[in-house]
Amino acid sequence: MTAIEDLTALDLAALVASRVCHDIISPVGAITNGLEVLDEEGNEDMQEFAMDLIRKSARQASAKLQFARLAFGAAGSAGSEIDLGDAHAVAVGFLANEKAEIDWQVPRLLMAKNRVKLLLNLILLANQCVPRGGLITVRMEGEVNAPTFELVVTGSTTKVPALVIDMMSGVEPERIDAHTVQPVYAVLLARESGMHLDVVKEEAGVKIIASSSL
Repeated sequence: MTAIEDLTALDLAALVASRVCHDIISPVGAITNGLEVLDEEGNEDMQEFAMDLIRKSARQASAKLQFARLAFGAAGSAGSEIDLGDAHAVAVGFLANEKAEIDWQVPRLLMAKNRVKLLLNLILLANQCVPRGGLITVRMEGEVNAPTFELVVTGSTTKVPALVIDMMSGVEPERIDAHTVQPVYAVLLARESGMHLDVVKEEAGVKIIASSSL
């Protein structure tokens, strides 16, 4: 739609909203399908199948929304802090419905909200690096006001999306849409937080680092 330089606050909000809606359409649609089966089927086995589908999809939709609220939402007024324990909880809930697992090695601290949002967005990037499943190890070094985040991604197949490689190299996308806005949003969060991003493809996997420039 537009380059980063021309991306207005309204454009960014609209694209992020589209991304969140895209993520929850599938589980909400599955809930609808399950309800339709309950309405139409008299078979007891099919009704139990429908209830299982509704329960699973409702949990998935809830986990995605809770994650999006912290990763993309305001989560309080400007300058507020977020509990890293809450970030851990929503990350675990989100990845429970994905192929990757998470090893969270970050202490429970209060941290500036944009840095916590950045960390959650880096987890989204890490998840894209293991399309067939794997492990995302999340670590933090340094002080709470000048942290360094390190995400080590391992799996049978690891890759870095082309858009992410370009952006980490300083090549900004010519067009931004709902499918590409998430890595763009992560870069904007890093800039706002005074942090530098690096994504490195290694033989054993992928390493994502966000380091403070303070």
